Amino acid sequence: MKKIILTALIAFGYSNLHAQEESKSPLTFSGYVDAYYSYDFGKPENHTRPNFFYSYNKSNEVNLNLGMAKVNYSKENIRGNFALMAGTYAEYNMSAEQGLLKNVYEANVGVKISKSHNLWIDAGIMPSHIGFESAIGKDCQTLTRSIMAENSPYYETGVKIGYTSESGKWYLAGMYLNGWQRIEKVKGNQTPAFGTQVTYKPSDRVVLNWSTYVGNEQPDIDKKWRYFNNFYGQFKITEKTNVTAGFDIGSQQSAKNSNKYDTWFSPVLILQYKPVDKIQLAVRGEYYSDEKGVIIATETPNGFKTYGFSANFDYLVTDNVMFRIEARNLSSKDEIFTNKDNLPTDTNTFVTTSLAISF
Repeated sequence: MKKIILTALIAFGYSNLHAQEESKSPLTFSGYVDAYYSYDFGKPENHTRPNFFYSYNKSNEVNLNLGMAKVNYSKENIRGNFALMAGTYAEYNMSAEQGLLKNVYEANVGVKISKSHNLWIDAGIMPSHIGFESAIGKDCQTLTRSIMAENSPYYETGVKIGYTSESGKWYLAGMYLNGWQRIEKVKGNQTPAFGTQVTYKPSDRVVLNWSTYVGNEQPDIDKKWRYFNNFYGQFKITEKTNVTAGFDIGSQQSAKNSNKYDTWFSPVLILQYKPVDKIQLAVRGEYYSDEKGVIIATETPNGFKTYGFSANFDYLVTDNVMFRIEARNLSSKDEIFTNKDNLPTDTNTFVTTSLAISF
């Protein structure tokens, strides 16, 4: 009798668990809020930091960098994401977009096109395939973004085909895009743009990535081809120490049909150390060179040639709440900044704090 009862209970438990799994909703809801205060010692009168920054760029005022609400749909062979946002990141980074598109963080749908391989086609507005930093602060090792991240795409619009190997070590993707960080194409531009990505994870301690972009960012009457490469490696040296090294290099035709190209490049190195579970420390060194002003125009003799250094302290209040503070200094070859007396200077120093919650 006991065996019969036990068998019945096991069968009931299995049936109940199976029913729960089948009834599990494919929808997942999440959110993220990142409030900040940044103080620029140059004391800009308009409370806005230099125009090559798009995140945490308001000075001497408490503000919202990014508030986001997201819904994700996921089944075995179908997936989709839709997220709306607000904050100074959306205001400045999406300034070229029209109307309500300024508040769209992500809107895409994906279909698995192979039964035997992890091969997907995704289309819509998606996070950029370029770089190791994103608009989501909690996912980055430093509070503010590097100059290279701020001046390469955070998002992209188009169609992507992506393949992940059975071992999970390789990810390969190709994209047809509307342009360099664009939802809508440039008026008068009928030129297609393309991107590729190769990611290799030889172990759970190493990530190596190579991403490319090819396109034209002007109306076709002034067509200038742009070629861009992004390389980075992320290394878990010890259980408490992480190192990230990145390098961007791009070139664009000086004029339509020209054989001459204007080049920009940027290396960055980040060292992160976690002395205890709730504390993270990080330092960053970087350099950005854009002599001809392809990406960052200064109208100065040497263009934009700037070194940067920052030190970061994070405190994990809970698993989903993070307090951060960062001190950062930039030093340029030309006087491209202004000091507190509104006079030209070649250095810029600022301190930023943020409090972020994810749910």
